Amino acid sequence: MARWGAARRRAQTARQAEFTAFVEATAPKLRRTAYLMCRDWHLAQDLTQITFAKMYAAWGRIRRTTNLEAYSRRVLMNAVFDQKKRRSDSELVLAEPPEVPHHRPDGAVELHVALLRALATLPLRDQAIVVLRHWEDQSVETVAGVLNVSVSVVKTRNARALSRLRAVLGEDFVRA
Repeated sequence: MARWGAARRRAQTARQAEFTAFVEATAPKLRRTAYLMCRDWHLAQDLTQITFAKMYAAWGRIRRTTNLEAYSRRVLMNAVFDQKKRRSDSELVLAEPPEVPHHRPDGAVELHVALLRALATLPLRDQAIVVLRHWEDQSVETVAGVLNVSVSVVKTRNARALSRLRAVLGEDFVRA
């Protein structure tokens, strides 16, 4: 009986080490994706932790049979969508009140801020498509799988979202 207990503890320790390695390898990228979706580093950290907690609960089932990166993106997006349903659409957490840029941003920081503000004007599902497709450089098929929609939905909503972003940012901004 003692051998069985020791073997079980070793297997559990190995699974925990495998999960820890997965978390260490994917946490920065998932946190960045969560931030791009919610524009709040603290909330992004919470969403990332929710993702890992849900994955840990299913780790024994998913660790060998699933594309773990795609699975983690799907769990994260579901957490983002669930969080957005609970939070008012009019609520946006910012460190400082936003200022509308009156000219085209010249620096990298200003460009980043302008792009995030423009991204925030899109519906949540369109934000997810743009973030996964263009920031995370995922294929149309991968995005469709993560969001559980068809490839044609991803293509159509992506085109519309990019058009909206161009309208928000202005043609001079887009050409630069």
